[in-house]
Amino acid sequence: MMRSVQSRSRTVPALAAALTAAAVLTAMTAPAEARRRSHHARSGGGYNPPYAAMVVDVKSGKTLHAVNEDALRHPASITKVMTLYMLFEQMERGKFALDSELSISAKAAMQSPSKLGLRPGSTITVEEAIKAIVTKSANDVACAIGENIGGSEERFAQMMTAKARALGMSRTTYVNASGLPDADQITTARDLTILARAIQDRFPRYYRYFQTRSFAFRGRVIGNHNRLLGTVEGVDGIKTGYTRDSGFNLMTAAKLGDRQIVAIVLGGKSGASRDRIMADLVRGSLPRAYAGARQTAPTVEVAERARPAVVADAVSRTRTQLASADDDEVETTSSTERTQPLDISPSRSTATPGSAGFAGRTLPKAAQAYAGSAAQAPFPGSAKSEARLASVESPAARTEAPKPLANGPRVVPTAWVIQLGAMDDEGKAKAMLAEARAKVGGSLAKAAPYTVKVEHGGATLYRARFSGFSEQDAAQDACTALKRSGFSCFATRS
Repeated sequence: MMRSVQSRSRTVPALAAALTAAAVLTAMTAPAEARRRSHHARSGGGYNPPYAAMVVDVKSGKTLHAVNEDALRHPASITKVMTLYMLFEQMERGKFALDSELSISAKAAMQSPSKLGLRPGSTITVEEAIKAIVTKSANDVACAIGENIGGSEERFAQMMTAKARALGMSRTTYVNASGLPDADQITTARDLTILARAIQDRFPRYYRYFQTRSFAFRGRVIGNHNRLLGTVEGVDGIKTGYTRDSGFNLMTAAKLGDRQIVAIVLGGKSGASRDRIMADLVRGSLPRAYAGARQTAPTVEVAERARPAVVADAVSRTRTQLASADDDEVETTSSTERTQPLDISPSRSTATPGSAGFAGRTLPKAAQAYAGSAAQAPFPGSAKSEARLASVESPAARTEAPKPLANGPRVVPTAWVIQLGAMDDEGKAKAMLAEARAKVGGSLAKAAPYTVKVEHGGATLYRARFSGFSEQDAAQDACTALKRSGFSCFATRS
């Protein structure tokens, strides 16, 4: 009995000690395990970001695939497509050239990776910045672009958001230039298809940078994060993105033969799975895309179908209003000679949308939609060319009254005509036509260049047009040839 009591007395302290040790061990390991599980959830295992996707046929505007296309998502580094859009616009206006220097602030240098690791006070050229964004997706460079354009990244983000609204991206909001995590930085797959088309239509010269596979920067060779380039037939850009909240994102443009699409995938579980999804979408959608002449207006007019964008001089701030059945609009036409000298001096032109409802008012600069530029210098030269903007009109809005001008024979518009743009000076409009005809040649050999003078509300503009097309197909083919030479245009009934 005594041995039994003693045995129990020794067992109780031992058991208590064991329980105490277990409790201490649990207390020590539980936070670590919690952190491990939390990290595991964030970094992939079991993490399932909301998925969204959309594929659009560029020529017809038809939706070929859509899942959660209007649901709000975080764009991550796809944000930088808009950042470059804003930079390209400034370059087009002559404010920056490819060899211009961008300064790096302390804030830019402190941005989280991915980054080039630039030091405060250093500089980077615009062309290096473009390539760093396209390949490395450098956050320090994106911030620097924003600061150099907007004065601060915050102001630049406001400009980006205003531009998104002007393009028709109604559910997109930007708060930074890089896409680094922020709960307020949101978009949708549908909005991003608009941006994917817009940057190609507006800046064909600069869009080609998105095809960059790698570039050498100060002793380093930096490769592109977009693994579909060179591996999926037809893919020619454009941008990847990832944050923990967004998942793995990808904006893609693809063209094969006469078919062209843009596609968005948001919320992929991994880079590899996102790429597989996108590759399947591209391969499955391209054969179903329309192969004929483009049926939709260039995406530059997506947000402005009812309000033509025109060139307005930054000093005089001339503007035009959309013609309607009640407008007192007078148009006259004149021919132009092929030998008209070209004017390629830089200009700070502004796209100023107008409409009957906007009489007497203009949108703020940051909210003005764009129209396609034309007559650009060959890629990738750094020559500064003046913006030439194509405008779109409704058939009911036009009341042309062709009249001969003193300096040329009378031109009677045929059933179909091509419009390149609208300029605030007739000489510039004629120069645009002369350059277009010289570059394109064959398909415009029998076309008659002429200008249409538009006077409304005290403002005068000159539309640059080609006549000589009895059929829509012929006009569309000539417009396609113009686009291949870097001009923006559209075919329209006269």
